[in-house]
Amino acid sequence: MSNTDTLPSGAAASTGRSLDLGDLRTLLGFHLRMAHVAMYRDFTASLAELDLTQKQCATLELIDTNRGVSQVDLANTLGTDRATMMAMIDRLENRDLVERRRSQEDRRRQELYLTDKGDDVLKKAKAAIAAHEKRFTSRFSDAELKALVKALRRINEPA
Repeated sequence: MSNTDTLPSGAAASTGRSLDLGDLRTLLGFHLRMAHVAMYRDFTASLAELDLTQKQCATLELIDTNRGVSQVDLANTLGTDRATMMAMIDRLENRDLVERRRSQEDRRRQELYLTDKGDDVLKKAKAAIAAHEKRFTSRFSDAELKALVKALRRINEPA
């Protein structure tokens, strides 16, 4: 049996025992989940020093790229409900990474901007994310990586 057909068991991992994956080895969803777990763990470790989650990094990036964006637009883009986004922005604001400003065009709307500290943290996060990405993308040739991203986009598109 090859390494691609087994997985270390949770409780028995310390003994080096591997489990036969059985029908799991042919399930796309299983392999996507395992790839996600591997990347998530590495991402979390990479950003631990900055104390940022993936969604917080994405939020900072979107605010930086779309200065003056609203919480509603961020929530829609990230697939998050408004209350969750508001709580995240509150946390980022409490850390002095983001600031809210009243819109000059629509006084009911608040616009979001990075603070100087937020800009510095985002720069550090981007460097950590680039190293994280390289650990995974370096496992593929350019053609393989392009094909993989294309295939993943196809999964993400509406049916």
